[in-house]
Amino acid sequence: MKLGKRRGSFYFTWGYNRDWYTKSTIRFRNTTTDNYDFTFIDAKAHDSPDFASFYKLTSLTIPQYDANLGYFFNDKHDLGIELSWDHLKYVVTDNQVIHVKGQIRERPIDKDTLVTPDFVHLQHTNGNNYLMINLVKRQKLWHSNAFQLSAIGKVGAGPLISYTISTVLGNEDPGYFHYHGVVAALSGGFKLDILKYFFLQTDLQGAWVDYTNTKLGADHQGLATHHFYSLQYKYLFGFNFPLSNR
Repeated sequence: MKLGKRRGSFYFTWGYNRDWYTKSTIRFRNTTTDNYDFTFIDAKAHDSPDFASFYKLTSLTIPQYDANLGYFFNDKHDLGIELSWDHLKYVVTDNQVIHVKGQIRERPIDKDTLVTPDFVHLQHTNGNNYLMINLVKRQKLWHSNAFQLSAIGKVGAGPLISYTISTVLGNEDPGYFHYHGVVAALSGGFKLDILKYFFLQTDLQGAWVDYTNTKLGADHQGLATHHFYSLQYKYLFGFNFPLSNR
């Protein structure tokens, strides 16, 4: 019996990102320990790169970062599978005018409102985390003795394991990690392999994000739900670990 001639390779990547978000309609409700049920219509949000001291070893995970562990099968289709952790940050912009509709402690509201942090502040900043399994496709474009340039495409999905900091009607929640919802993403980019074991990579990723389980308040009895689209630009470096041929 003849064993396979070619073996695959593991790889690990680390890098950072910038993010852009669509407007979203956000519903806030708590009818257990408070009495409110209102909706922000077309709320704007932004990212928070926090790159001031990213070069320090103790600060590597403070900025918006990406980590991936994957395996290329080295088959004729040049496919791979990858586990990815994308740490984005999502901040609903303070002091914006939003149309608010619903009721707050039995008082109806249906008007454009200046949303200050004393009213509502919401940020997924520790973060807006995408934990995904991705199918990876590599298309080799060019190579020399020391370099290889490839196009990389990915499609994946998984849970949101996020950490939300919020204040609603003066009730603050410093946040904690838990399951918030689901994410599905599609990306494309380029990978430059250098001397077999090292590479640089850049990706542009679009994602659909659905938050269905964001807890609010110090007692976590409130709930926020919303969905939006994100666009993420990643710049990464990595290491290849090729398996030897038998």
